[in-house]
Amino acid sequence: LPGVSAAAIVLLKWLGHRQIQQKMEEARRTRDLALERMEKAAHRFKQENPGTQTEQVLSLTMVELAEKLKEGSLSPESVLYSYMGKVKALEVTREVNCVVDFIHGCEDQLEKLKKQKEKGLLYGIPISIKDHINCKGHVSSAGMVKFLGQVKEEDSVIVQVLKSQGAIPFVKTNIPQTMINYDCSNLIFGQTLNPLNHQKSPGGSSGGEGALIAGGGSVRGIGSDIAGSTRLPSSFCGLCGLKPTGNRIRTFVLAVTGTLGPMARDVDSLALCMKALLCEEMFQLDPTVPPIPFDEEVYSSSKPLRIGYYEGDGYFQPSPSMKRAVQQTRKLLQDAGHTLVPFAPPKIDYVVDELFTRGIFSDGAAHLVDCFKGDIVDPNLKSQFNTYRLPTLVKRILAIVLKPIVSVLHHAASISASHSMDLHTHLQQVYCTEFIAKWRKLRLDVILCPMLGPAFNHGYAGKLFAATSYTNLYNVLNFPAGVVPVSTVTRADEEELKHYRGHYGDPWDKRLKEAVEGAVGLPVAVQCVALPWQEELCLRFMKEVETLTH
Repeated sequence: LPGVSAAAIVLLKWLGHRQIQQKMEEARRTRDLALERMEKAAHRFKQENPGTQTEQVLSLTMVELAEKLKEGSLSPESVLYSYMGKVKALEVTREVNCVVDFIHGCEDQLEKLKKQKEKGLLYGIPISIKDHINCKGHVSSAGMVKFLGQVKEEDSVIVQVLKSQGAIPFVKTNIPQTMINYDCSNLIFGQTLNPLNHQKSPGGSSGGEGALIAGGGSVRGIGSDIAGSTRLPSSFCGLCGLKPTGNRIRTFVLAVTGTLGPMARDVDSLALCMKALLCEEMFQLDPTVPPIPFDEEVYSSSKPLRIGYYEGDGYFQPSPSMKRAVQQTRKLLQDAGHTLVPFAPPKIDYVVDELFTRGIFSDGAAHLVDCFKGDIVDPNLKSQFNTYRLPTLVKRILAIVLKPIVSVLHHAASISASHSMDLHTHLQQVYCTEFIAKWRKLRLDVILCPMLGPAFNHGYAGKLFAATSYTNLYNVLNFPAGVVPVSTVTRADEEELKHYRGHYGDPWDKRLKEAVEGAVGLPVAVQCVALPWQEELCLRFMKEVETLTH
């Protein structure tokens, strides 16, 4: 009998596994059919309109596109079908595997748009959308089998607002399984590659957006950010990205504030997007968003800034190119007449270990582990997942042995009863008050600091969760933070990397060195930060950095 029971269990597991595989295969077939439909639509338009200057359309910035669409020198059809064609013509999806769905309703929306008398700020501009953002008639899978087949009945607020401003969402992009990893891989749609170097990750969790925009298949996209998920792919793919203050657009209800934010090839595109989103439609559809329109005067200002800066956060030693990017940008800003003041984030270990990690895993990662019931864990997530599901006692022992660098184990051993959300929120507020006091004492306008990069080799993001210290600090603080590419990795950077030891010389420092190896020629970014609700000032600072470094 015991042998029969064991055989029955094995059979049930095999059947469950096979059922999961079948669902994933069906999702891939659905994706392939959708992309085929998009390809046919683009090809049909090209045949019917042989005079369309596709390359000229694709070479324009988003602001230039908006102007030409508004004045009528370009038609919305020519722009949409040019981008639909680009996705396939350059085989962006076949090469880097970044698109998971074609939003077929975009063709109907195009027809409605042509009949509208008023042209919104984003009239006729095609945009890409991260997988988990709801679009009517489409699935938001989060890279999980359990969500396949759950077709959404209405657009999310941000999609509704974008459409009201004339934008045309046309594709959904890939993400990592559960979005708790900053690589971009799941077992349903596979690994997304970095279009600048296929051996590298595009970052995550908005990695599909990063890859598509950097590959030229979208002029602008919408990502989300809870530990750097908009900023990291922007850094890895050489794009500009903004994480706004929570509630300026839309917030995730978690212990650490996550927000939706724009990604594009230049800062002006981000500013135009924010201007379009902060409109009456947004304020009516989502009453939790304060009715604060975009302040063009602040964004257009040329007043010299007082800028705090740091070259390393004291938690994870920056790679040589990260440090050089801040040093060179600091000098350019100083030469341009701005005042640069050294700044050190207070108690960074406490922020990452206590406020961020404990906030994310306040239940000992029980909910996250529970999410995988009826699913298969992606190999890129396995090292993280295996840590989360260790017995509590083992987590506590390992946390002591592995100190000082990673307390993920310790906090994955926490339970909500011993660390309530109320207490966590209070501790966050206390730290934020301390940070702002230091900021005010130095009379700063903004902060310049490193951005994690260059792009990682595949498979390393899941093993270097703690390296997000450079980005997750500003999720904990709920400050607006943006990314601007300022340089590329040099051979001298690569040579200096050989001597990289990190702060502790431990396995995580060794992994970071391995993660960023072989990146000569790839983009390096800096991070620009402002105080809460000052997105316009953050963008103005980003624009200054962009102008000086390009």
